[in-house]
Amino acid sequence: MTKKTVIKKKTVANKPASKKKASMAGRVSAARKPEPRQPAKQQPPRGPIWQWSAVDTAAAIRSGVVSSVEVVGAHLERMRAVNPKLNAVVVDLSDQALKAAKAADRAKPGKAGLGALHGVPITIKENVDFEGLPNPNGVPAQMRIIAPSDAPVVRNLKNAGAIVIGLTNTPEFSFRGFTDNPLHGLTLNPWSPDITCGGSSGGAGAAVAAGIGAIAHGNDIGGSLRWPAHCNGVATIKPTQGRIPAYNESAAAERPMLSHLMSGQGPLARSVGDVRLALEVMSQRDPRDPWWVPAPLVGPQPKRPIKVALAKLPADMDVDPSVRAALRQAADHLERGGYRVSEVEVPDINGVWQNWCDIITNEVVVMQEAGMLAVTSADFHTAWNGMKAKANVLDMQGWMRATAARNGHIRAWQMFFEDYPVVLAPTTVRPTPGPREDTISAERVREIFWNDLRFISAINVLGLPGAVVPVALHDGKPIGVQLIAGRYREDLALDAAAAIEKRAGMLVRQLWAQMG
Repeated sequence: MTKKTVIKKKTVANKPASKKKASMAGRVSAARKPEPRQPAKQQPPRGPIWQWSAVDTAAAIRSGVVSSVEVVGAHLERMRAVNPKLNAVVVDLSDQALKAAKAADRAKPGKAGLGALHGVPITIKENVDFEGLPNPNGVPAQMRIIAPSDAPVVRNLKNAGAIVIGLTNTPEFSFRGFTDNPLHGLTLNPWSPDITCGGSSGGAGAAVAAGIGAIAHGNDIGGSLRWPAHCNGVATIKPTQGRIPAYNESAAAERPMLSHLMSGQGPLARSVGDVRLALEVMSQRDPRDPWWVPAPLVGPQPKRPIKVALAKLPADMDVDPSVRAALRQAADHLERGGYRVSEVEVPDINGVWQNWCDIITNEVVVMQEAGMLAVTSADFHTAWNGMKAKANVLDMQGWMRATAARNGHIRAWQMFFEDYPVVLAPTTVRPTPGPREDTISAERVREIFWNDLRFISAINVLGLPGAVVPVALHDGKPIGVQLIAGRYREDLALDAAAAIEKRAGMLVRQLWAQMG
């Protein structure tokens, strides 16, 4: 019986089916076929909403995991909790932001065409035009200057769907490395009130570090993005001149040429990934900036392993051991990330810094000084006198020689990048100073800019991109390092910064734990 059964089954199995039976079998098979499994619903990132990265926040809004109203509301609640102590955001745009968030949520999640920062809350530094609002630049006498249109960087961020929740503090005329002014007062560092939040984008750095906005806008003519990033333990990129368009329609006159060529707009954020996303958004074309360059955001890869020059520090610099240790730690992180780091002398950093100081100071003296001194505070006068004391007074011939020398410096650095595509350098070589230390004396200001910040300001005259990424804490306060690359090679600087961040982690998580 068993044998017959086996044979029968085998025969049936091998017998060709009729077309009718095959058709029936197909229908039965199709009827019994299980429904396709629905993809698992995307889970929200961990932690409070205000701690999410801009990249994760944008993805969560786009997928419908969270609404823009929820996200903006969380950041506004955070702002109400911590900003009264910090004074980082000085113009509260809560009502406007919530209306924009509701409008953003009316766009269907997943809809094609949503901007890269759709529904993501950000802050804008109060020295660029924001349509309909004053652009005082930290000066009470300029409160009557109302912006008739958005600056290009503001327009680009809004076009990408970003929602502005507030404007951040800046020193008078954005001309100090310490954020304090008679209009809005002093901005404190969220890590400690005993150290400066930096400047001139100090409000931006303090806000994003404390959890107010996923991205902060700032700008930089002598370190005003990189210095606050260092002080507040966040990441940034000062882009190549011409990468991000700039223009203020409210300005009474055009900026002098070299000041324009040395200045750049840019983002501050808690992670390198967010900086990269913001850079892409900010870099879109605006015809109002004649110096904007349509350069690609990613260039050809250098030969592997990429060689990094750890900049030798000039013998006359007073360097704190904590800074040397942070540079060594960053170099080790890069080595573990596949880079090859060698300590090398970079091209004439002292001469480059002096060139920056001479050019910018003489332009300001001729074009702006009298007007600025007439409407600014005694603290501004002290800081400015200290800054200009290191500059050489130039006549017309001297000015032309200085601007010509700038070309030679740029060429020397460009040739250097042929061998070493990335330079690892300090932001400051001393511990972060107090919140008003540039008002002590003109001598103290000279010391800060010539000794401490030499490697930051010098890069502006070269027009090179420079990223800053946090590396370590010293006495509970953040230390960052600077990654410098060739013109329009922000990608190389950010890649190196990301390799360091991967091993150092996001230091602001420790700040949030202590702030609550």
